[in-house]
Amino acid sequence: MKILSGVMLLVAGFAVGGLAAEKASLDEHLEPFRPFLGKTWKGHFKNSTPEKPQVDVARWERALNGKAVRVLHSINDGVYGGESIIVWDEKKKSLVYCYFTTAGFYTTGTMTLSDGKYASHEVVTGSAEGVTEVKATGELRADGTMHSKSEYLKEGKWVSGHEVTYTEDPQAEVVFK
Repeated sequence: MKILSGVMLLVAGFAVGGLAAEKASLDEHLEPFRPFLGKTWKGHFKNSTPEKPQVDVARWERALNGKAVRVLHSINDGVYGGESIIVWDEKKKSLVYCYFTTAGFYTTGTMTLSDGKYASHEVVTGSAEGVTEVKATGELRADGTMHSKSEYLKEGKWVSGHEVTYTEDPQAEVVFK
């Protein structure tokens, strides 16, 4: 559970102070994120059960005068969490991000985003669980939910990662201990 794709956060939730977020300046390459700004999302992992819940809460914020997007998320009220910063890299001609976690590892990655869908690839540094790379896809669905799915490169083999469906939940809060 600790190895969560930083990109999962791309579909996990987006927050920035309501209408101000909708109108504030944003780098043209980050514009595809605008529909998500100002929202907090709550998602249950596919394998979550009432006996062993796995719940993720995430929000996104416009950052650095609109030159970046900041994503915060936490699982199970702060048992695990992370923060991502997403920017446009002119040299790479790509969206790039860094994801830092409460578990002590971090990732760096690139992504493409189009029509409410994304694909990403990231390299993991410092994972105690042996994961070295993560690939993820996600989308904002017509019913207003967001879906994220990932796979991890572990011991040289790609294995199933997380799968989460999120709904907007303005009452949910990201919690760090």
